[in-house]
Amino acid sequence: MKKKRYYYLVQFQYLGYRYHGWMKQPNAKTVQEMVDKTFNYIFGGEVKFTTLAASRTDALVSANHAAFELFVWQEQNPETLKEALNINLPSDIRVLSVEEVDDKFNVIQDSKQKEYIYLFSYGEKIHPFCAPYMSNFPEELDIELMKKGAKRYEGLNNFQRFCVKPAKDAVFEREIDFCEIVDNDLYTASFFPEKSYLFRIKGKGFLRHQVRVMMGALCSLGRGSLTWEEFDTALKSGGDGPISFMAQASGLQLHALQYNEENS
Repeated sequence: MKKKRYYYLVQFQYLGYRYHGWMKQPNAKTVQEMVDKTFNYIFGGEVKFTTLAASRTDALVSANHAAFELFVWQEQNPETLKEALNINLPSDIRVLSVEEVDDKFNVIQDSKQKEYIYLFSYGEKIHPFCAPYMSNFPEELDIELMKKGAKRYEGLNNFQRFCVKPAKDAVFEREIDFCEIVDNDLYTASFFPEKSYLFRIKGKGFLRHQVRVMMGALCSLGRGSLTWEEFDTALKSGGDGPISFMAQASGLQLHALQYNEENS
C-alpha cells in the first residue's frame, strides 16, 4: 500500500554568514544541508522526506523570515516538530512556526510578496563585528540622490540590466511594490557605526542577484560613477550586461515573506 504524503509549511530564520546559501551544493555548507541533516536525525533515518524553499538565497545572505515546505511520508505534530528542530538545529538557524498545509499549497507560487533589506554604511571602515550584517562603502555617497533612485525603482520596469546571468526564459519586466532608503533604526549594536542605512524593497519576485545589482547601481549613483540619465534609461529599455557592480552579499537579508492569510 502506498504511503500517504503530508505537507508542512516551516517558517524560519537564519544568519547566513557561514553558509553558502540555501540550496544543497557539493563541497559547500548550506542551510538546506543543515536542515535536512537535522530532519534525518529527528526521524532516525527511517522517514522519507524532502524540502523545498520559497527563496534560494546567495552565499552569506541572511533571512529574518524565510520559509520552506516539508514533504514527509509520515504524519507529524507541528508543535512537537518545531520543538525538536529548535533543539537540534545550530544556534544560527531558528524555526518560527510549523503548520500543516494541503497538497494544493505551493511554497514558491503562493508567496504574495517578498521583502528584502540591505544594511549599509559609508566612509570610515566599520568594526569587524559588523561583517555578517552590514556592507561598508568607503567612498562619500550622495544619500539623497540614492533615495531618489530607490523610489525610481517602484512600479513596472525593465530589470534586464539589474541582474546577473538570468535564465533564458527570464521575464525582465518586474513590478516593485515599494522601495526606499532610510536611516537604519531596525538593527542596533554597540559596535555598529554611528550612522547606517537600510535599502528596503518589496515585490512578488526577483531575478538572479537583482537586489544586489540594484543596490550596486544606487551606490554608483551616489558616488557619481553612474548618471541619472543612464540609470533611468536602463530601467525603461533594458540592454545587455549589468549596469553596475553587484553589492556584496553579507548586507542583504530576506526580511519577510507574505502568504495567503490562511497560510501565514
